[in-house]
Amino acid sequence: MKINAFADVSLRALMVLAAAPDGDLLTTQSVADAVGTPYNHVSKAMARLRVLGLIDVERGRNGGSRLSAAGRRVSVGQVLRQLDTREDPADCIGPGGNCPLINECRLRAALARAREAFYRELDDVVVADLPGTRQMAPVFQMIGLRPGV
Repeated sequence: MKINAFADVSLRALMVLAAAPDGDLLTTQSVADAVGTPYNHVSKAMARLRVLGLIDVERGRNGGSRLSAAGRRVSVGQVLRQLDTREDPADCIGPGGNCPLINECRLRAALARAREAFYRELDDVVVADLPGTRQMAPVFQMIGLRPGV
């Protein structure tokens, strides 16, 4: 299975926030720098993560984001279910028209089951448990922080 780019950026942002020293707020720009993704993409991801209650945001000059209590417990599977907006695991219904084989298609149902199995496998993986000190140390050094993991 391949996850969409938005989910990828969102998971990376959650990992960076999970590894931040306790209490430290990270700006969207610092998260963007840490994950190597343009600011506007990370900004959209952070807004969605806030709506989902996975991050807390403080506005203002000294503001930023941190992982919420719910964000510390969320699994990768739960995040992907929320962020994967594709209704169809295959392009059965697309802008160029519907697949001529769509009526009573068993492949479509099998792909949907496979996607759910993929998510189920990731339900045991807690996002906050993913980042490690060796992984995050160079990233945090680059943005001027000491890793908290």
